[in-house]
Amino acid sequence: MAEGEFALVRQHLEIALGKTAAWVGEHDLYAMLADAAAQQRDEAALRQYAPLAEEAATRYDHKLYQAIAHRAWAVAHRLAGEYAEAEARLNQALALFQGLDTRWQIGRTLFELGELAQAQKDAAGARDYFSRALTFFEAMGATPDEARVRTALSAD
Repeated sequence: MAEGEFALVRQHLEIALGKTAAWVGEHDLYAMLADAAAQQRDEAALRQYAPLAEEAATRYDHKLYQAIAHRAWAVAHRLAGEYAEAEARLNQALALFQGLDTRWQIGRTLFELGELAQAQKDAAGARDYFSRALTFFEAMGATPDEARVRTALSAD
């Protein structure tokens, strides 16, 4: 998602926070905002929305949104150089996504683990995580995600 696209998504989601609708709650919007911020690597937005997403997901015991919040926190921690915290959050997210059998989310989380390994100068670990993510994306035909992983693999 391009930076301008994120600004538009964020703008629309933030407007929606002020409105009520029967089909969407704040927990939905906070999860989307945290996830979009993670995809954009926007640390300020992550610090704003990850705690809100986590609190709402926990309140409703919403496992998918809890996993999304863990992954968002992990990206924030990685960007801040807090690698142990990032790894713990990613492993929590991965376990939840695996329990839900959400293959695309599993692939995205494996990709984030690859990014974390790369940040820690662990080329072998990064390659392993990226390769595992690619397997999930190829099986689903998630072409944009496949391309992003292939780019990461070729950068080693």
